[in-house]
Amino acid sequence: MKKQIENDPGMTELPSLAEVVRDHNVSRGVALRAFGVLRQEGVAEPVPGGRWRVVRPGARVDRRPLEERIVDIITADGLGVGEAFPSASALAERFGVSRPTVTKALEKLETAGVLAGGGQGKVRTVRAAPTREERS
Repeated sequence: MKKQIENDPGMTELPSLAEVVRDHNVSRGVALRAFGVLRQEGVAEPVPGGRWRVVRPGARVDRRPLEERIVDIITADGLGVGEAFPSASALAERFGVSRPTVTKALEKLETAGVLAGGGQGKVRTVRAAPTREERS
């Protein structure tokens, strides 16, 4: 896997555990140890949702909690109070995480009063513009 990472500079995410087992014809335990070695060598790191991201020297990675990165969308996209907020599916794709992970972060923002609850089939809207403290 390390050779694969070195040969593909565009690779940002490692294959899943099941793909490694299948493609390299190894046991699950061997694949898990391989992920551990890559982590120990600083080549890869786990991300929420059970996936692993490739760590490139000098590459900047935003390691803030997901809800903080989602709040930045309000400012970056110029969303005002009452405007529709992107769906959980769109956010999952944008941040490269699972939908349930995004849903948990959105629920935290609803509790904080930044977003108005959507619910199934309803559009989530911006309730309040984030303050400087919420974005830092």
